[in-house]
Amino acid sequence: MALKDTISAQLKEAMKARDQVRLDTLRSALSAFSYRKIEAGRELDESDQVDVVRKLVKQRTDSIGEFERGKRPELAAKEQRERDILSALLPAQKSADDIRPAVRAALEALPPAQRNQGAAMKAVMPQLRAEADGATIRDVVLEELRALT
Repeated sequence: MALKDTISAQLKEAMKARDQVRLDTLRSALSAFSYRKIEAGRELDESDQVDVVRKLVKQRTDSIGEFERGKRPELAAKEQRERDILSALLPAQKSADDIRPAVRAALEALPPAQRNQGAAMKAVMPQLRAEADGATIRDVVLEELRALT
């Protein structure tokens, strides 16, 4: 089942359960799909839909940090719940240990002079984007670069 169909089904369940936070969160995801579709000028495929939801999760994560710094725990809790709802829609993410072999292989493929964070991220992000969070990939790349020096 496509991600958009899953969200639509969950939206109906949230309406029946009168779960307003879940309802609003799922509606925002569908709205983001519409905006992205207009922006792209074509129908979204599964990877585009996952990218949209990932972006929404990242926005919620950033908001949580800002609300906590602003001493607004009630708003941080709401954003946390929305992030949890959206995160449940995403495919399972690999851990740092799971992506480490791919990062090592990419670093070994780079010439020694080009073994820096930018080049390494450029090499691994296309293959790991759907499997792991960008921050996790960055952390593993930095650890492996330190290990090489």
